[in-house]
Amino acid sequence: MIGQKTLLSFFTAVPAKKRSRSPEPGGNPEAGSPKRPKTGASSPPLTPEQLERICRNKEAALQRLAARSSSSSLVPAEIGQSWRAALAGECSKPYFAQLMAFVAQERKHHTVYPPPHQVFTWTQMCDIRDVKVVILGQDPYHGPRQAHGLCFSVQRPVPPPPSLENIYKELATDIEGFSHPGHGDLTGWAQQGVLLLNAVLTVRAHQAASHKEKGWEQFTDAVVSWLNRHLDGLVFMLWGAYAQKKGSAIDRKRHHVLQAVHPSPLSVHRGFFGCKHFSRTNELLAKSGKKPIDWRAL
Repeated sequence: MIGQKTLLSFFTAVPAKKRSRSPEPGGNPEAGSPKRPKTGASSPPLTPEQLERICRNKEAALQRLAARSSSSSLVPAEIGQSWRAALAGECSKPYFAQLMAFVAQERKHHTVYPPPHQVFTWTQMCDIRDVKVVILGQDPYHGPRQAHGLCFSVQRPVPPPPSLENIYKELATDIEGFSHPGHGDLTGWAQQGVLLLNAVLTVRAHQAASHKEKGWEQFTDAVVSWLNRHLDGLVFMLWGAYAQKKGSAIDRKRHHVLQAVHPSPLSVHRGFFGCKHFSRTNELLAKSGKKPIDWRAL
């Protein structure tokens, strides 16, 4: 990164005119001619317009430098390294600063899940350009020791919630050799490039949707938009009306979209069981020349 002193010296340096030496007064002309200036054209003085343009360019460069530094400093330290550049612009927007202030204030007066170091776990599992599959959730689990920054996933030894149990049941009929892992931690999927992204990333304990419409939806929309625009051949699993609405802007010509009802006990029998999204995802990845997901690796 170019420092401010380097920029200042670059934009303000003006070549000095070379001076020719004149013979001393009273010198003897027969003693030899005075030294002549070296041949070669010297730089003409800068016009007022040129000087003004240099000043403008210098100021613009300093502003760009300050903006880059400011954006970088606003990205939460917990966001994974490869995701930082992609999300720096979003993190520099006023709404995100307000969102961070809201969450910080909530933590002062209430228990908030997940803990601060796990809010952005989904960015720490794989490089942003290694994402192959996107599963969209809605709200973090609001019970103790459940949420850890991956949608549908819970920390060990917390038992899998009902929706995840139904996901496991579908996997058992769809993927040969899959068996219930005995826990609900989906880190093994995330490390293979399965982005497990909730629309809202924090929640007050025992109060579902308590951090809804505070700014998280705009932020996670920006994440989906970046992936939609910069990557190719992703498989989006959209379960339920909420996820399908959030993924409505996905370019279907560029990516694959699989839709089904939500795997919750209220709707699972209306089309989630039997959807075969996991085997279909691997078929689509293979056709794109990408390594399929080992759904058994949990």
